[in-house]
Amino acid sequence: MANALKLDSKRQNWDSSRTSGISGIWYVALGATLWGLDPLFRILLLKDFTSAQIVFIEHLLLACYAIPVLIKYRRTLAGKLTLAVIGALLFISWGGSAIATILFTSAFAHGSANAVLLLQKLQPLFAIILARVLLKETLPSKFPAYILIALLGTYLLTFGFNSPEMGLKDLGTISCLFSILAAVLWGGSTVMGKFLLQKKLDTSVVTSLRFLLAIPLLSIVLLMSGDVWKVSGSSGELTLIAVNLLFQAFIPGVVSMLLYYKGLSSTKAFFATLAELAFPAVGVFMNWIVFGQKLTIGQLIGFILIWSILWLMSRNKGNS
Repeated sequence: MANALKLDSKRQNWDSSRTSGISGIWYVALGATLWGLDPLFRILLLKDFTSAQIVFIEHLLLACYAIPVLIKYRRTLAGKLTLAVIGALLFISWGGSAIATILFTSAFAHGSANAVLLLQKLQPLFAIILARVLLKETLPSKFPAYILIALLGTYLLTFGFNSPEMGLKDLGTISCLFSILAAVLWGGSTVMGKFLLQKKLDTSVVTSLRFLLAIPLLSIVLLMSGDVWKVSGSSGELTLIAVNLLFQAFIPGVVSMLLYYKGLSSTKAFFATLAELAFPAVGVFMNWIVFGQKLTIGQLIGFILIWSILWLMSRNKGNS
């Protein structure tokens, strides 16, 4: 009888762990999917604001969520704000959110767009290496196949069956260095986010600190850019802009990050970085549905490959 109870307990624990892993993968993917909705709001806002202004306003709006959350959960931070934790918070806030975006945007201004896009696909590899070194995560036996199929899927999403049409000289430019650094920062942000959750920081607290800590750096970037504020229009147009900003901040912003960190709390970093590929997959699909950009057969196959990999990973009981 006792042995039967032990076996039943083990089975329930395994089922619970497996369910948690499945939920984790799909929470990360759902959060990344919401990032893919970002262009729907951003493209309209770019008629009235620069990119730096949009990100700055977005973070000011996000502070309306973040400050009350930190006040409510401030006691949960007691004894946890070590130098390592503060460093990780600054990494995801400054490095992953602000600096990586600036580097990636600058890369397109200094060289071949195809080379930039191709090198950015190295992001999962950097995340896997950092997860192995910093978090001591071990790769399951099937993971090499997952990463190869995922990289093939992202390549097809970007280029279809066409080659990037570039020479070696295109890979030796400053733009490629910017693209690689952005990939390192984005991949590292996944690992640092997992590190923070392992330190028992609440997901909403991590989300809030990520938003708030970015504001000082974004303020400096905005001042250095010298962008002029020139918003004008009728009351109806200004109302539409305000509503757009709110949706931009709280759907691809707050909701997506809460889902992302909820999933990351029960998912290994190297699985999470592949689940994040839902972002470019949905982005390409939205470009087709909303903006009428032609979807090639190669891109469709890439889309299917990425979602197939997400399904296969969700079935792996060793992903949490």
